[in-house]
Amino acid sequence: MNITDFLKKWWKIKSSTKNIKVEDLFATSNSNSSNNKWHIDSDLNIISYWDKKEDSQIIAIVNDIFLHSFKLKASDIHIEPREKSLNIRFRVDWNFINYRNIEFFFKDSIIARIKIMSYLRIDEHRLPQDWKIAYKLFWWKSIDMRVSIIPTIYWEKCVIRLLKKDDKPPELKSLGIMPYNMVKIKKHLKDNFWMILAVWPTGSWKSTTLFSLLSQFDPKEKNISTLEDPVEYRILWVNHTQINPSIKFTFAKWLRSLLRQDPDIIMVWEIRDDETAKLAVEASITWHIVFSTIHTNSATHTIQRLVNLGVDPLLISSSLRMIISQRLARKLCIHCKIDYQPNDKIKEYIVWKVWKYIKEKNNIIIYKAKEDWCDKCNNTWYSWRIWLYEVLEMTDKLENLMIANASRLQLEIQAIWDWMIPIKDDWLLKVILWETSLEEVLSVLWT
Repeated sequence: MNITDFLKKWWKIKSSTKNIKVEDLFATSNSNSSNNKWHIDSDLNIISYWDKKEDSQIIAIVNDIFLHSFKLKASDIHIEPREKSLNIRFRVDWNFINYRNIEFFFKDSIIARIKIMSYLRIDEHRLPQDWKIAYKLFWWKSIDMRVSIIPTIYWEKCVIRLLKKDDKPPELKSLGIMPYNMVKIKKHLKDNFWMILAVWPTGSWKSTTLFSLLSQFDPKEKNISTLEDPVEYRILWVNHTQINPSIKFTFAKWLRSLLRQDPDIIMVWEIRDDETAKLAVEASITWHIVFSTIHTNSATHTIQRLVNLGVDPLLISSSLRMIISQRLARKLCIHCKIDYQPNDKIKEYIVWKVWKYIKEKNNIIIYKAKEDWCDKCNNTWYSWRIWLYEVLEMTDKLENLMIANASRLQLEIQAIWDWMIPIKDDWLLKVILWETSLEEVLSVLWT
């Protein structure tokens, strides 16, 4: 019996689950066999549903929410109590999709089920709680979920971040890095020591870029160690470590210990405090390759952020080789996008910004969403995402400005003079290449 048959049999509440199958989400062998191991060793708990009808109904509701979020490739699940209902919505490609409203009397049981799965206290309703779930679909496939629960005036609100455990990170060439940025990145991957930072706010998949950079090295020839929270990818022969703040096992404490492990390449999942920042910079100076991420708004903002964390500008100039600022945009659905010629004002702006990359400046064609019903993209007119990049390469002039405590604007002007392509220009080029729409760029970047 698959999940579809079960939900039809046991869950009497109206649901759109009838089209969802686990085998639609992930390929499995012999998925139709009722004796498969994943039917037993799985958080779908199909066999245990039959013990008690009330419990099975709540388990089915929670599993239905999870399965639909997987199918829609959501990054977050929001379970929000309202005055008379429990609202479920997903964040897909950074936009919210309302999934369904559930009767309010289910609120206690649904939150309790999630708390049990994430080993949180079910009798605590006044304080925020957070932990994680390793959600097993079947014996070899699981999803990491970071759970955060906070009290509100109606009940407890739950937000779940979904982190798929991929077998390997995406290849560097699949990230949509333009040739002018790829040349800079590959040049510095050949250096013997430095620090490379991937920056931008939360949700821009910075760690995915770092893992793609890590995959350029042979882990059998290098001693590669990573510290993550949580561990997202598993790379063969790479030493992955999960931090644990509850026992004071932090990024800074791990870095001190790791330097005694004779590492060649170090990946720190995130620089959060001054101690971690200083240790990462010092590690890169002492003949180590260091990758990390930090939350800033642009490449040049990163330099000021490190200075504000107490890192000496002289050390920054000696260690930092490249800053990769990135963000995600929604990619146009190939089944419903349409082409058009922009008006003269928009055309003049595009030519003014990226004229050196355009051959036919008088015949610019771009695409937009058709805004008609499309079954392929669920009427969102966009499908998946594309990466947009701004790569700052450290130069002698930038180092001199940094040591002289120059402003962020001065650093940005000099970086552009040194052939840094601003992220806004990279986005316009992706528009010209028909990967996204001008409306999407305006809605995300010019806010």
